[in-house]
Amino acid sequence: MAIEFNSIRKEGLSIQIATAIRDAIIDGRLVVEERLPSEAELADRFGVSRSTVREALKRLAAQNLIRSERGSAGGAFVNRLTWDEARDNLVTTMRLLIGMNNIAFEEAIEARFTLEAACLGLAAARRTDAQLAALQDEIARQRSAALSDEDFCASDVTFHQVISDATGNPVLAFQMAGAVEAMQPLMNMLVYRLRDRQRIADLHAAIAEALSESDADAAWQHLTALATYTRELADQRRAPKQSA
Repeated sequence: MAIEFNSIRKEGLSIQIATAIRDAIIDGRLVVEERLPSEAELADRFGVSRSTVREALKRLAAQNLIRSERGSAGGAFVNRLTWDEARDNLVTTMRLLIGMNNIAFEEAIEARFTLEAACLGLAAARRTDAQLAALQDEIARQRSAALSDEDFCASDVTFHQVISDATGNPVLAFQMAGAVEAMQPLMNMLVYRLRDRQRIADLHAAIAEALSESDADAAWQHLTALATYTRELADQRRAPKQSA
């Protein structure tokens, strides 16, 4: 069996067991669709109770690393983690980290725009007509005075998601998901009362135009302007507190 059984200590047994199995999956010692040993066998090998093993397996299932099947041929199996599942997990984890660890707004802005800047070269070279049309659809939506703030925020996120998808690189788009889908809503929530929606739509239009012309440098300049404007909004938001 490819799981490390010998390093389990008495404290936090279920977490350690889940980690041992998770490491075996990540390292490739347990492969996709492989059946794990039964709860009884795992309990015997780890020297713990079946309830402890069951708790460990629940942790792994919550991470979509394993799944349970019933019947005579059932049991716990190594799951095939999809990009969408991994993306959802990343976004949720990023939101929790930002919300629980007092990440400075400036740090969030820096990370979010630095990651997107890295996408522009590939997006300018690989964007499709459908993706350019999707960008224009979001810009038109953002220019509507009837659009609610909540829907504007959603459109803002979608616009930048399209840019990350336009890279044609699933690993890069995956990393961008944490920045855009977790950080962008936070930024929107903090500055939505101060921002000029038409100014943001104009900057989005300039970025889209640069991408349509395969001009990564121009796209970078307009994205930098958007980052600068976002920082200005953050400064305006902090100003009353600093003067109080």
